[in-house]
Amino acid sequence: MTDHRGANGQHPNGTAPGSGNTYSINLDNFSKRLKAMYSHWNEHNAELWGSSCVFAVATPPPSEDLRYLKSSALDIWLLGYEFPETIIVFTKKQIHFLCSQKKASLLEVVKKSAKEAVGADVVMHVKAKSDDGVALMDAIFKSINVQCKGSENDSPIFGCIAREAPEGKLLETWAEQLKSSGFQLTDVTNGLSDLFAVKDKEEVMNVKKAAYLSYNVMNNIVIPKLESVIDEEKKITHAALMDETEKAIVNPQLAKVKLKPENVDICYPPIFQSGGEFDLRPSAASNDENLYYDSASVILCAVGTRYNSYCSNLARTILIDATPLQNKAYGVLLKAHEAAIGALKPGRKFSAAFQAAFSIVEKEAPDWIPNLTKSAGTGIGLEFRESGLNLNGKNDRLVKAGMVFNVSLGFQNLQCESKKPKSSNFSLLLADTVIVGEQNTEVVTGKCSKAVKDVAYSFNEDEEEEMTVRAETNGLEPFMSKTVLRSDNHETSKEELRRQHQAELARQKNEETARRLAGGPGNGDNRSAAKASTDLIAYKNVNDLPPPRDFMIQVDQKNEAVLLPIYGSMVPFHVATIRTVSSQQDTNRNCFIRIIFNVPGTPFSPHDSNSLKNQGALYLKEVSFRSKDPRHISEVVQQIKTLRRHVVARESEKAERATLVTQEKLQLAGNRFKPIRLSDLWIRPVFGGRGRKIPGTLEAHANGFRYSTTRADERVDIMFGNIKHAFFQPAEKEMITLHHFHLHNHIMVGNKKTKDVQFYVEVMDVVQTLGGAKRSAYDPDEIEEEQRERDRKNKINMDFQSFVNRVNDLWGQPQFNGLDLEFDQPLRELGFHGVPYKASAFIVPTSSCLVELVENPFLVVTLSEIEIVNLERVGLGQKNFDMTIVFKDFKKDVLRIDSIPSTALDGIKEWLDTTDIKYYESRLNLNWRQILKTITDDPQSFIENGGWEFLNLEASDPESEDEEESDQGYDPSDVEPESESEDDDSDSASLVESEDEEEEESEEYSEEEKGKTWEELEREASNADREKGNESDSEEDRKRRKMKAFGKSRAPPSSSIPKRSKLR
Repeated sequence: MTDHRGANGQHPNGTAPGSGNTYSINLDNFSKRLKAMYSHWNEHNAELWGSSCVFAVATPPPSEDLRYLKSSALDIWLLGYEFPETIIVFTKKQIHFLCSQKKASLLEVVKKSAKEAVGADVVMHVKAKSDDGVALMDAIFKSINVQCKGSENDSPIFGCIAREAPEGKLLETWAEQLKSSGFQLTDVTNGLSDLFAVKDKEEVMNVKKAAYLSYNVMNNIVIPKLESVIDEEKKITHAALMDETEKAIVNPQLAKVKLKPENVDICYPPIFQSGGEFDLRPSAASNDENLYYDSASVILCAVGTRYNSYCSNLARTILIDATPLQNKAYGVLLKAHEAAIGALKPGRKFSAAFQAAFSIVEKEAPDWIPNLTKSAGTGIGLEFRESGLNLNGKNDRLVKAGMVFNVSLGFQNLQCESKKPKSSNFSLLLADTVIVGEQNTEVVTGKCSKAVKDVAYSFNEDEEEEMTVRAETNGLEPFMSKTVLRSDNHETSKEELRRQHQAELARQKNEETARRLAGGPGNGDNRSAAKASTDLIAYKNVNDLPPPRDFMIQVDQKNEAVLLPIYGSMVPFHVATIRTVSSQQDTNRNCFIRIIFNVPGTPFSPHDSNSLKNQGALYLKEVSFRSKDPRHISEVVQQIKTLRRHVVARESEKAERATLVTQEKLQLAGNRFKPIRLSDLWIRPVFGGRGRKIPGTLEAHANGFRYSTTRADERVDIMFGNIKHAFFQPAEKEMITLHHFHLHNHIMVGNKKTKDVQFYVEVMDVVQTLGGAKRSAYDPDEIEEEQRERDRKNKINMDFQSFVNRVNDLWGQPQFNGLDLEFDQPLRELGFHGVPYKASAFIVPTSSCLVELVENPFLVVTLSEIEIVNLERVGLGQKNFDMTIVFKDFKKDVLRIDSIPSTALDGIKEWLDTTDIKYYESRLNLNWRQILKTITDDPQSFIENGGWEFLNLEASDPESEDEEESDQGYDPSDVEPESESEDDDSDSASLVESEDEEEEESEEYSEEEKGKTWEELEREASNADREKGNESDSEEDRKRRKMKAFGKSRAPPSSSIPKRSKLR
C-alpha cells in the first residue's frame, strides 16, 4: 500500500500491510458495498458495464505524485485501504485476488462476507517476490472460461479500466496476458463512476469533515495571512503561501481543527495566483512570483483537502481596490454560481446547473460569455474529478440525492482599463463543495463567505476621499443620522455603508427566496392525524360485557365504557366517544340525562380514517334518558365526567409522547472518565407532582447530559445530538445564573413536552426581610451582607463557567465535530427591551440566536432561520416600535416583539446588518398572515414583482418627500390676509386653539412678545364700544370680543407666516 500522500489511499500509521494487526477491514461496509456493486453491475450491465460477464481492477504500485485512479478508488470504497500491486477479478460466482502474501493474509477475512453477500467464493492467488505471476494469471483465465462457457458469445466479454495505463512489472505482464487471452475487452469506467456517484452516510460525513477542514484553513490561515501581508506591505511569493497553507492542511491543529493528522491530506497543492497571470484549471500551480496587491488587482486562492481519502474543494477571489468593472464582473459571477448550486436538485439534468449559470451571464453580461468556464464543475468524492459527472451544458444524466459536486465557475482573462499591465488582465473564480439532499442542497464549504463585503478590500484612502467629496458636492443635501461619522475627512457615514450592505443583502435574499420557492410548497402543517374511531375498543367481544344491573345506566371504570339501556339491551360506548354529558330536573321532579357523542363530519369532530372508509355509516348523535332517581343521575354524570377527563388527559399525554422523536440511549461515563458534574440546580420546566420541589445535579456523560434529583422519577436525559443551541448566561443584573438548552426535537420533562430545558441557581434571595427601622448605608452588617452576596454570585458564576469550559473540551473531540456544539453567551451590550409574548423582557442577541432566557416562556430564535426582519411603526415622534421576524418557513407564524424603545433602533439596525440579516422599515403594522398566504399561493408573481422589495419604503419616499416639500413651499398669492371682520364663530374657534397652543408653548416665546394686561384690554374694549355705539351688546358678545382682542395681541406680527409645528 502506498503512503498517504502518494495516491487515494491512506493508512492509520503508514506501515506496510500485514505487519501485526494494524489494519482491519470493515466487514459490514464490505458486505453492503459489494452487494451494491453486484446489483448495479447486473442492473446496468448493457449501458454502463459494456455487457461484461467479468471485470478486473489492477492497482499500480505506490507513487509520490498526487493522482486519482479508479482502481485505487475501488480499493478504498470496498476495502477501506488502497492495495498497490494487486489485481482483483470479479465474476458472477468468484472473486480472485492476485497479490503478495501479506496482502492475502489481510484479505482472508472477506471470504465469509463475500459468500453471504453475493454468493461469490473468494480465491487467493499468492505471488512470490521472484514469480512473474503468469501461471497464476493463466489459472484465473481458465476459471473465467469455465464459468462463461455457457454464454451466448464465443469468448467472454472482459471489463477493464481502459484509461489506466499499466504501471510496474506485474501490471504490464497482466496487460500482455489479457490481450493474448482471446477475451473481448470492454471499458467499465462508466459503471464504476455511476457506482461511486451516490454517497452513503459515512461517505457524506467524510466529505463534510474534509469541507470543515477546507473552510477553516481558508478562514483561519489563508485570509488572515493575506490581510497581514497586504496591510503591512510585505513581499511573499505564491509558492511560499502555498507551502504555509499546505502545512496547515496536514497539521489541522494550526487551523484550529481537531482532526487527526493521519486522516487528512491535500487534494492538490494550494493555488495562489495574482499579477495578471491566471489559470483556472485545478492542475494550475503556484509560481515563484511575488503576490501582487496593488490597486485594481485580483488574488485567486484555492484549497482542496481530503479526509479518509474523500475530497472537498474551495476557491475564493480577493478584490483589492476593485474597479467598477471588476465589481460588476464579480457580482455577475456570484449570481451565476448561486444559480448553478440552486439548479442541483434530485431529478434534474446535470446540464441544468451550467444552463442556469449561463442564463445569468447571458442576461447581465453577454459580452463575457466567451470568458466563462466551459463547465460549472464536476462530481467529487474519492476522486477529485469523477469521470462522467461533468456539469457542462451537454450532460443529460440526472442528479440524485447523495451526489457530491465541486461547483466551480469563473471568468478567464477579462480586460479592464489600467495603466499597470499586471492589473489590466484579471480572472475570477468561485468554487464550493455541494451535497445534494432529498429536500435541499447543502453547501458544506459555505461558512467561508463569498459576499462582496467579505472579499473586497479597499486600501486606497486618497481615492476614497476624492470620491466622497465628489458625492457630497453633487448638489444633494446628505441624509443626516445619529450614526454619521462627522469628521474632517468626509468619511462615508455608517448609515450609508449600512444602506449599501442592505441593498446587497436584498439582492441575495430575493435570489435565495426565489430558489426556495421554486422548489414548490412544503408538506403542509405538521399536525398529527386525529385518532381513528377503530382504535377505541371498550370490549373485544360480547362475553366481556358486565352483567346488567336493574337495566340502568352503568359506568365501567375498568374498561372505560358507559353502558346504556337501548331497546332492551345494554349497549356499550367507549367514554372517548362522548363529547358532553349533562343533567336537569323538570317541575314534576323528573330527572333527565343528556349525552352528546362525537360525530365525524360535524364541527370540532373531523373525519377520521374509519369514517372516510365507511361513508354510508349512521352515527348516534345524542341520547336522553328520564329517571325518577336524581341521586343516581347525579352519580352517573359525575362518574362519566371524571372518567372522560382521566381518559382525555392520558390520551393527550400519549399523543404527545407519540410525536416525540426516539432518542438514543444515554451512555454513562462509567470507568472511562469521571462525569462532569454541577450540583444544586433547579430545572425549568419543573417536574409535576404536589411534593416539595428539590434541587438536582446535572452530569455530562459520554453522549449526553443527565439531570436527576433524589426522587427516582425525577430524571431528564438530554442527548448531545438533540441539542440545537446551548447557552450560558451568568448573573449580572439578573437574580439567576443559568444553562439553557434549545433542542432539535421535543422531550418530556415530567409530563410536559418541551424543546427548551433550563438549569439555574438563584444567586441571592429574591425576597429580603425589611426591618421597621431605617438601615444605614454605613452599617457594618449591611456591608458584610452585600459582600457575601457578591462572593456567592461570583462563586456560582465561576462554577458554571468551569462546567462550560470542561463540556466545550468534551465537545471538541472528533466524534462530536459534526454536531457543531459550543456554549453561546448572550451579548448584554446589544440587548434591548421588548414584549415578545405578554410581558416586557430584556432580549439579548448571541452569536447565532436572539434569546430571552429569564422570563417564561423562553424566546430562542435561530438567526439562520430568519428570512427578513421588518421594523414596524418606525417614524418621527414614536416612542416605541415593533419588530416582526419572518422565518424562511413561510408556514410558520411570524414572531412579533412589540414596544421596543425607539432609542434602541440604531443599535438593532447595526446588529442586524453585521449579522447579514436583511431588514425593512414600515410606518404601520402589516397583516403578515395574509402576506405570507399570498406569497405561498402565487410565488411566481412574488418573485416577478421584486420579491421583498415591496417593503422598501426608500423606493417611494423621494416622491412623497418632494410632494411634502412642494406643499409646504406653496404660498397662494390670490388669498387675502384674514381681516378683523371675519365671522365671530370662526374667530372664536381659532382663538381658543391659539390659546391652548399658547399654554403649551409659553416658554418658547421671548419676553418681548408678551401681550397687554387684562385691565388694558378691558379699557380698550369699553372705549371701542362707546365709540361705535355698541353699549347695548350683550355680556356674552363683549366676552367674545375680549377673547378676540387678547388672541390678536399675542399672535405673531404677520398672518402670512405659517404656524410653527409642535414636536411631541
